[in-house]
Amino acid sequence: MLETSARLLALLSVLQARPTWSGLELAERLDVTPRTVRNDVERLRELGYPIEGVRGPSGGYRLGPGAKLPPLLLDDAEAVAVAVGLREVHGIAGIEESTASALAKLEQVLPHHLSRRVTAITDTVGAGPVNTDSNVEDPEIDSATLSRLADAIRDHERLRLTYDGGRLDVEPYRVITWQRRWYLVARVVPAGTWRALRVDWAEISPMPQPRFEPRPMDVDDYTTFVVRDVASSGWSVHARITVAAPAVEVRARINDAVGVVEDVDAHTSVLITGADSIEILAVYIGMLGLDFTVDSPTELVEHVRLLGRRYAAAAGG
Repeated sequence: MLETSARLLALLSVLQARPTWSGLELAERLDVTPRTVRNDVERLRELGYPIEGVRGPSGGYRLGPGAKLPPLLLDDAEAVAVAVGLREVHGIAGIEESTASALAKLEQVLPHHLSRRVTAITDTVGAGPVNTDSNVEDPEIDSATLSRLADAIRDHERLRLTYDGGRLDVEPYRVITWQRRWYLVARVVPAGTWRALRVDWAEISPMPQPRFEPRPMDVDDYTTFVVRDVASSGWSVHARITVAAPAVEVRARINDAVGVVEDVDAHTSVLITGADSIEILAVYIGMLGLDFTVDSPTELVEHVRLLGRRYAAAAGG
């Protein structure tokens, strides 16, 4: 049988693994008697761990929230996953120091064989850039901003935003990250229209706002909405392209994130699309594989002409 201190740590580890355990399950898991479990639970409570007793047929014990974070007891796979994840955190400003501190604490107590494994994984596993579709630097979002948004969504609190040169009052519902960008899915007040708002473009008023009665989408619809809405309103640069092909053919060559396609006649359609820069937008439409005319903006027209001259020169024309 384990010594008392080791047994208490084992009990604490088991209680962290799932919400509720019966006394009999704990006794079997730790190979002790139910009476020992009761005594050990009392010892942990005396040490300040808020272990709650749950009554009823499905009752037992559970580790409740306390005034401080208890020691997290991770198995080997969990420890490796957390360490690798901390080393790969990107895209959120303001948490670099906290991330480094948490990683240092974890790596300090990792057993030698796990420390070697984490180092081996991070030294030998690589990945291409997450965002290969833009020559614009990826925006970083301050962790305090994400916390503010999450609190407002949880508490059903409206937000007042300065956005795109104007003021928006919105009911926030979800934060979606897609292609290294963060979007707030919200309903505009009082219009009632849904928007996918770039978080890095928004300034949130610190003043408390009134609560609202939520009218959410289905959970799976938020990401789909962001992908479709960004095509028409979420890019830094938007363009109108006339394509020498029917809309059904254009749609077969793109996904919903690329743009909105409308029929003009049996042989022509219009593509409304966008990107984070003129240069990458020109690449997008060049990959369409169909004849097209750039209607707007003027900057894209000029850039396509420039590319035409470069390609012609490269081909000896």
